Amino acid sequence: MHDSSPDVPTGEIPAEDFHRVQQSPEFAHLKRTFRSFAFPMTAVFLLWYFAYVLGSIFAKDLMMTSVAGNLTVGILFGLGQFVSTFLITWLYIRHSVKNVDPLARALREDLEASAR
Repeated sequence: MHDSSPDVPTGEIPAEDFHRVQQSPEFAHLKRTFRSFAFPMTAVFLLWYFAYVLGSIFAKDLMMTSVAGNLTVGILFGLGQFVSTFLITWLYIRHSVKNVDPLARALREDLEASAR
């Protein structure tokens, strides 16, 4: 059993500090920064995905339209799903490194300082 009195540094972060950070304007800004990218990008991707799925169900003639040889609109839409997934991942990483990570790092450092 360890002594958890305030005089003994345990390396543990007090629960009050987590609550303090959670209620801070900096944490609210971090959540807003994340959500301002994640929610719109998710909506755009889902619209694009469902356009592909619904097009495959209800617009078969369009999806079977030949673009070049055996290459059809449906295949281009399908390949576009992969491209858009990688693009969104790249955009998120770029956004996170530039905007989210510095805010999260500052909050983490604040919490870690309280454990010393």
